[in-house]
Amino acid sequence: MLQRFSFRQLLVIAFLLIAALLGAASLRALFTLEDLTLQSRDNAAHALELSQAAQSLSERSISMERTSRQSVVLDDRVLRGNFGDEAREAKQIVARLAAVGIPAARARQWNTHLQSIGNLLSGPPDTALDRERQLAQEFRELEGVNAAIAVQVQQAIQQRNKALEGKLETSRRRLAQQVTWAIVLAVAMALAFGVWFTLPLKRLENAIVGLGENRLDQVIAIQGPADLALVGQRLNWLRLRLVELDADKSRFLRHISHELKTPLASLREGVSLLEDGVAGPLSHDQREIAQILRHNTGVLQGQIEDLLRFNTAAFEARQLHRQTVDLLQLMEEQVDAQRLQWRARDLSVSVVGEPLNMEVDPEKIGTALANLLSNAIRYSPLQGLIRLELSRLPGLARIDIHDQGSGVALADRERIFEPFYRGERQPADGVRGSGIGLSIVHEYIAAHGGRIVLLPDQPGAHFRIELPHVFKN
Repeated sequence: MLQRFSFRQLLVIAFLLIAALLGAASLRALFTLEDLTLQSRDNAAHALELSQAAQSLSERSISMERTSRQSVVLDDRVLRGNFGDEAREAKQIVARLAAVGIPAARARQWNTHLQSIGNLLSGPPDTALDRERQLAQEFRELEGVNAAIAVQVQQAIQQRNKALEGKLETSRRRLAQQVTWAIVLAVAMALAFGVWFTLPLKRLENAIVGLGENRLDQVIAIQGPADLALVGQRLNWLRLRLVELDADKSRFLRHISHELKTPLASLREGVSLLEDGVAGPLSHDQREIAQILRHNTGVLQGQIEDLLRFNTAAFEARQLHRQTVDLLQLMEEQVDAQRLQWRARDLSVSVVGEPLNMEVDPEKIGTALANLLSNAIRYSPLQGLIRLELSRLPGLARIDIHDQGSGVALADRERIFEPFYRGERQPADGVRGSGIGLSIVHEYIAAHGGRIVLLPDQPGAHFRIELPHVFKN
């Protein structure tokens, strides 16, 4: 099902899923915060209302006491009416307080005192002073009830605040857990998607590296998004085309080798017969012409063999057989292998460096080192010095080959690694080279992902090889 989607579409889906998860957690936190804010606001308003009611009840009681005592002393109906109005308002306040939290017994106690006060307002004039003293006593008791009600109001407010604090703490813990789990799940999803997306890309990388190293026998099949699977199909098509091209090149080299070598061998044999006088004695000029023909046929045969050897080396460069080897030991082995050549010229060859293990193809790196050392021996003056240095840098190994020969001419530096190119500075006492040694070195080093350069050091030539690979302890 997922293979119907492209890599870009799946990437967008992954981002949307992670964003949806984090967005849901954020919305949950926002709604919880808003709910707690509303509850805190309501609780504050309720606390203010209760405090105002308790204060108003105390103020009403004072006003009721003054009005009631005046009405008893003066026997004034208007004052008794004002007392009645204030008493009704006070009863409403007590009813509201009873509805929101004060004990019902306290409200009944308050109403009982109010009823007793109301009964004392009426009576014979000669009992006014006595009733007035009783009213004072009742209001003192009522004041105590009001104080108790105020305390209970404060306790009710504190209980509501504690309940809200508990709810805030519970919501905070729950919200922290939800956010933590959302983050953990988002990270897990990101890692899972990352690994899942990386696998087909890694397969593509391995397939491309396989093509570069000429591992053409491995079928390329990429399982994953539609566009990456299509790239895998195109790479497999390219692999098949490379197989066909390699086969065509091999057939061409075999045919051209046979077609050229057979008549060339006949030509050389015919020239030899002429030189031997089989067709009759040759004059001095004729013998000289026959020698020129024999020399040129030999040169042509050597060039054909060099061409075949270079093409074979270029083909084999893509087929690496990596092993863990010590580069320093490999350099010393190449020096020992050519000991007779450099001793014959009375040269001094030194190898400098520390042991360094790397995964390389020892045969091809050995051939590259052998070609460079052979060139250095060939171009070095008698009793000269050749120095091979191995050094380790971050992420790569460096090999430097120095000699004290004539060096490379400035005009030849740009083309020194081209096949069959021979520089103008050739040793006077040596055989002229074929021009493919440095080309083979370049092919083998490039196949390892490295590079070889000619540095502008004087005197002599200074070649540097850099191999970027993981070191092995």
